[in-house]
Amino acid sequence: MTALKDIADKVRSKNAGPFWLTLDVFCGTEEAYQRISNGLATDAVARLFGTDPTQLKRFDMPELNVVKFSLPRPAVQGTRADRDMHGASFAVLLGEVRIDR
Repeated sequence: MTALKDIADKVRSKNAGPFWLTLDVFCGTEEAYQRISNGLATDAVARLFGTDPTQLKRFDMPELNVVKFSLPRPAVQGTRADRDMHGASFAVLLGEVRIDR
């Protein structure tokens, strides 16, 4: 098993408005894309971020070798409960997910 961050060229998360986050996995090559796309379960990503799997949106873009997720923020941006205004720290968690294929 290998960490996602060691397969992908870049794992990025960012703010997508006050209520949503976006996570991008730039795979670089078709081989890396196939490995990540097949090995990264949507339910596992939902569990990682503590969100309902029906609220997690997944976009597989083979023409760009990118896998993208959009999910509700755990707290509305800018509120007292928001611990990451820009949403950048979520990429670190996703990068640690193990891919076994």
